[in-house]
Amino acid sequence: QVQLVESGGGLVQAGGSLSLSCVASGGIFSINAMGWYRQAPGKQRELVATITSGGRTNYADSVKGRFIISRDNAKNTVSLQMSSLKPEDTAVYYCNLNYSSAWSQDIYWGQGTQVTVSS
Repeated sequence: QVQLVESGGGLVQAGGSLSLSCVASGGIFSINAMGWYRQAPGKQRELVATITSGGRTNYADSVKGRFIISRDNAKNTVSLQMSSLKPEDTAVYYCNLNYSSAWSQDIYWGQGTQVTVSS
C-alpha cells in the first residue's frame, strides 16, 4: 500500500547544490517521521537526516551545516537541501518513512536515488 517516490538525484560538481524530495502515499494513517539515509559502495547504510512530524530534526555530523531537511505534513513530503557537496557525499540516497497505521507503527524504504558528486 505504501509508496515512496524519490526525486532530485543526479550528477553535481563538488561545491554545488542539489535538492531531493520524497513523497509518501498509500495506507498511511499518520506520519511520525521521515528522513534520508545513504549508502556508498562498500559501506553500510547510514543516517543523513530525519525530521518528525513536529519538526524535530536530527543530522549526521558529516552533513551538519551543509544539509537541511524539511517537511510538508499536508503533502506527506520530505525534502533534503544539500549544499557544499563533497565527493564523499556520493551515494544512493534512500527515503525513509516512519508511520502509524490504524494499529501499529512501521517503517518503509524508498527505492533510492543516486547522487554523484564529481571532483
